[in-house]
Amino acid sequence: MSRFTVGLGCDRGVPLDTVRDAVLAALAAAGARPDQVAAAASIALKRDEAAFLALARELGWPLHFYEAHELAAVPVPNPSETVRRYTGTPSVSEAAALLAAGPDAPMSALVVEKYKHRGADGRNATVSIARMNT
Repeated sequence: MSRFTVGLGCDRGVPLDTVRDAVLAALAAAGARPDQVAAAASIALKRDEAAFLALARELGWPLHFYEAHELAAVPVPNPSETVRRYTGTPSVSEAAALLAAGPDAPMSALVVEKYKHRGADGRNATVSIARMNT
């Protein structure tokens, strides 16, 4: 059975429902189920993001956080200068998914690139999914 990692990005204070909806839609697009996810990951700036912590707890996923310079070192298909301006890295969700997938996971491991979802309150969540190289 394939195992996956989920990279998470969001607007500060995004509701749990918005993140959950984004994650479930991205998993469906990948043909994956929540029980196939080995870990979720994001940028260290989001270490206290309540929705990420709650979703990881709800789904029983370990949650990893990476520093901006670690994420910035990962080649991704959809870098963003806007994201770089706010976080110090051109990618959060794609780079986090790849880092969590294992050492030297190639860009081709991304099965869902930068899936964006805007919640009812206008806040955004971004999800990327990588296949683990196990």
